[in-house]
Amino acid sequence: MEHLLSERIKSTPPSFIRSILKTAADPEIISFAGGLPNPISFPQEELLVSMERIVRDYGSSLFQYSITAGLPELRQYIADRYNRKFGLALGIENILITTGSQQALDLISKVLLNTGDGVIVEKPSYLGAIQAFSQYQPVFYPVELTEEGMDIGRLKDALDHDVKFIYAIPDFQNPTGLSYSAENRECIRKVLTGREIVLVEDDPYGELRFDEGGRIPYIGAGRLPGSILLGTFSKTVTPGMRTGFMICADTELLKHISVAKEASDLHTNIFSQYLIWDYLMHNDYDAHIAQIRRLYKEQAQAMTEAMDRYFPKTVKYTRPRGGMFLWVTLPEGVSALSLFPKALEKKVAFVPGDPFYINMANTNTMRLNYTNADCRMIDEGIRRLGELLREI
Repeated sequence: MEHLLSERIKSTPPSFIRSILKTAADPEIISFAGGLPNPISFPQEELLVSMERIVRDYGSSLFQYSITAGLPELRQYIADRYNRKFGLALGIENILITTGSQQALDLISKVLLNTGDGVIVEKPSYLGAIQAFSQYQPVFYPVELTEEGMDIGRLKDALDHDVKFIYAIPDFQNPTGLSYSAENRECIRKVLTGREIVLVEDDPYGELRFDEGGRIPYIGAGRLPGSILLGTFSKTVTPGMRTGFMICADTELLKHISVAKEASDLHTNIFSQYLIWDYLMHNDYDAHIAQIRRLYKEQAQAMTEAMDRYFPKTVKYTRPRGGMFLWVTLPEGVSALSLFPKALEKKVAFVPGDPFYINMANTNTMRLNYTNADCRMIDEGIRRLGELLREI
């Protein structure tokens, strides 16, 4: 059977997290491994009301084939919201609905990459993006991520190669929880101005800023003509509906991506699109997001305070101001991957850092998710993990 497989699928790594989640399925295990939103944040009652309303009001339209670009009303809502919040000038033609952000990553790769083309990613970067891009056999150019954002000098060095696009998560990055500063974003924008390169800004977590205050402007959206902005309702409504979206001022590029989507799945689930749109039209979405922010802020604080109590001083960790993750750095020479089975023995799980890097093994880093456990479980899980770390 092996000889029948394409080189493309052979070069695509399996999802490390999927494997871990199977391993950590034991209900006795406190898992910080997944990237799961807290189920108590799902607006189930409101969605049930919307479901009954759309079935009554739109009937067969919910169950028929639809257009590839997505439900026009939902696309208009997205355009209006981003115009209002970020001062953009979007129309419905600038929005494409996707089956989660993961499909968007695949479609961008399919449209832009030939074998051997360059892709710049953060170091470390989102493992789902690395997996999606790897199918198309690019050459990766990782750029070190600092507490301010991308290392500008290394970004300039990477741009000396034949690079098709840059992939970045500027707000509450997965896996580190770090955010790019306004100054770093401006530096990146200046470096990219005038270059024929696509900047892909993935923004699944931007709405999840813990403290009130204005959002830092995007790097490319509204400023760099070839930029693509990715958004999703997975973190603020429900992940299971797989409703994401792509924003791009370059309608010609978006048209090519739409053709690739049409060839892939015809269109995103139209029932989910109607349901999300109706929910947004009949509920206070911003108030709902504010509730999630308060919940996640409490959980993140519970985790960092527990780490302050239980972790040895030789272990460092980020203190995110939003999002769903934080990043732990162990002493040099300590492999987080080798600690994983020992953590399972203590009934606690995390994601070792290896799959977030390109061609690196036995790294001294790990990702922890704080959104899918209550504060009591967080404290107990970090206590167990702290016991393990004090043994190394």
